[in-house]
Amino acid sequence: MQATRQAPAPAARREDLLKEADSHAAAAESAAASGEIEIAARLILQSLDCERRAGSVGPQVLQLIKPRN
Repeated sequence: MQATRQAPAPAARREDLLKEADSHAAAAESAAASGEIEIAARLILQSLDCERRAGSVGPQVLQLIKPRN
């Protein structure tokens, strides 16, 4: 029998993504301070991507609306 791995709860996943975004933002600030602009730009984009993904975690509104019969 194979064990199934469940995805983390939406709140936990959202929290993980926001922590990752904060980590990228801090690294971007450090890179920018040391003059590594290209690396800082990539880290900022990664941070923004994590924030975007965190906003879409969980059930979507369209999935909650039941069709009329």
